[in-house]
Amino acid sequence: MLNKLIALGLFLGLCVGLGAAMTGNPVLQAIARESAPLGKLFINAIRMIVIPLVVAIIFSSVARLGDIRKLGTIGGKTLVFYWVTLVPAILIGMSVMALGLRFVPDMVMPPVDDVPIPQLQSITDFIVSLIPPNPIAAAADGAILPLIVFTALFAAAAGTLPIERRERMITAAEDIGEALIKLVWWVLLVAPIGVFGLIAPATAQMGWGIIQSLGVFIISVALALILFVAVVFVPLLLIFAKLGPLKFFKGILGAMSISFSTTSTAAAIPVTLEEVTKNLDVSDTTADLLVPLGASIFRPGSALFQGAAIVFLAHIYGVPIALGTVGAVLLATFLVSLTVAPVPSSSVVTMAPALEAIGVPVAGLALMLGIDRIPDMMRSAVNVIGQITAAVMVDKSAPKPD
Repeated sequence: MLNKLIALGLFLGLCVGLGAAMTGNPVLQAIARESAPLGKLFINAIRMIVIPLVVAIIFSSVARLGDIRKLGTIGGKTLVFYWVTLVPAILIGMSVMALGLRFVPDMVMPPVDDVPIPQLQSITDFIVSLIPPNPIAAAADGAILPLIVFTALFAAAAGTLPIERRERMITAAEDIGEALIKLVWWVLLVAPIGVFGLIAPATAQMGWGIIQSLGVFIISVALALILFVAVVFVPLLLIFAKLGPLKFFKGILGAMSISFSTTSTAAAIPVTLEEVTKNLDVSDTTADLLVPLGASIFRPGSALFQGAAIVFLAHIYGVPIALGTVGAVLLATFLVSLTVAPVPSSSVVTMAPALEAIGVPVAGLALMLGIDRIPDMMRSAVNVIGQITAAVMVDKSAPKPD
């Protein structure tokens, strides 16, 4: 229902903005112009929440793993698979979207009050900047990426503490995260109004170009997701698990259908567990460990979507992504893709740190929220495909008892 209301806000904003642009009607122009503060309030609310939410989720997720050295062979292989496959997902999303930009018309986005475009750094300066001398000062200065890196390192250290101390810290972080998720829900309840306030003024200035651009974005994301599955997961299954694509996809059709229709891999966990053990011969031990873990922290489809969205928004706002900033985009997207919370369009909301890391206005999130239902269904299906692939790969590589 919420996604439908947000889409309605986008539709009404497009109608008012297009009407103002095409007819010059003073009433429509006034509505578009005066609705802008509503959009700014909505974006401020997102920015208020997203950073503490990302920090809380990263801390609890990483610390919950415990001492990585103690996870054993299964845990080690799984984490390596997760982290390694996220990189090509992001790169494919960025590359396909870069090609799709050829079909995006030239537009001039309305000016927004946002972070300035940062100066390009050398690779050395970029790496040095990841470790903040003062994490609190980094947060105050808006240096999001160093703050996230510090949180991940701090959580890894917390994971090595005795279990009683570790659990106290994790419980506190999870409680904070739950409260912030509730706050996100409250903000999303007014998202239809906020999206209208952001889209109507922009469309009044840009006209039909914005509609064409959003269509190109959706098609590019769909093609990138298909390409990613075809060139990453399918070859891995063929080469290392000796599992053909026909048997694989036929065996997980139920899990894919549920994740696609509900936009949630967590909702598909019961069916996923049944299908990977019965249809793909994954052991109960591996499935019971890796299916819930994957649903919690492994979302390659979301990472691909975020990479594509960053390239798209950077283009329409005129923010250059040169070779020197690709590393920043990759690292920022990699980290925020691990923080997708169980709320609608969380993959969009949690993009804010990555956008701010390269100077793209966060106001662009309104465009993504308005059209997110279709990409959300597609990336959720790819997420569950990736999670099942990881379980199959790890199980097939584990030594079998005599």
